Amino acid sequence: MKTLILGAGAIGGYVGGRMQQGGADVTFLVRPARRDALQRSGLVIKSTKGDVTQKVKTVLGGAEGGPYDVVMLTCKAYDLDSAIEAVAPAIGPDTTVVPMLNGMRHIDVLAGHFGERPVVGGLARVGVALSPTGEVLHTSPFAAISFGERDGKPARPALVELDAAVKKAGIDGGLHKNIVQDLWDKWIMLCTLASMCCLMRGTSGDILEADEGRAIVLETVEECRKVAAAAGCDPGEKGMNNVRSYLTQKGSRFAASMLHDLEKGAMVEADHVVGDMIVRGRKAGVATPNLRLAYAHLQVYLARRARGGVGKPAL
Repeated sequence: MKTLILGAGAIGGYVGGRMQQGGADVTFLVRPARRDALQRSGLVIKSTKGDVTQKVKTVLGGAEGGPYDVVMLTCKAYDLDSAIEAVAPAIGPDTTVVPMLNGMRHIDVLAGHFGERPVVGGLARVGVALSPTGEVLHTSPFAAISFGERDGKPARPALVELDAAVKKAGIDGGLHKNIVQDLWDKWIMLCTLASMCCLMRGTSGDILEADEGRAIVLETVEECRKVAAAAGCDPGEKGMNNVRSYLTQKGSRFAASMLHDLEKGAMVEADHVVGDMIVRGRKAGVATPNLRLAYAHLQVYLARRARGGVGKPAL
């Protein structure tokens, strides 16, 4: 099975690198500068699960070496349009598209472009970052990806093979029988964490130090849950208790990556992670006041960033 991974950044580099290490046929679609670096130094993974440096196959265009059996997207949501343009030549009539993005809107966009059948559900839970020198730094004890048919039907052969390759690579997760629910479960957690961390400019533990911090977090979780329930994907009390427990741990240093991006003046996935939850809630008649406030805050940040005002006095 031939797998093409868009980019060799943090998540794509880790997943693709581990898959190749396990014997899978993996190619990375990268920009010229990244290809030069990979050809010069190899793909370097420094991980709690073991370090590896290896030569990898790269292409600069989707048409090279295609069509592929699996095309995996690990880009940020705000790069989705350019990602679609990049991978389109790599997709044939039997290609399976596995997006590893957050939320749900990207699935609608991808299905609208490539059709419903090629696009499956997928998500990543991998604590990784890319160093300034291009090394993939995996510092957490977990590394998992999930994927599956969105209609709940038995997995197609490409996903069965991908599942085997992932397990052989030592990556947790793999095939998920209800991937849509898994996507919503992660989105509830992420949307709450990202909106609250960015609005209050602190870690989840910092937020709990505020008099109303815990109550506001729990209100926001409930907003997200109601939107999920309206879509037929309520996690249930057991699932929600896990989310609540995770977000209300006193002294926690955990923060959404969106906060890190915001604090360094980078682009953020505000529309995809927070804005789309509000849109879906509005369509379902679900009120999302806390999310609306957090989203407005993020939109103000993006407006200042667009005019070059981030890091400067507002006046």
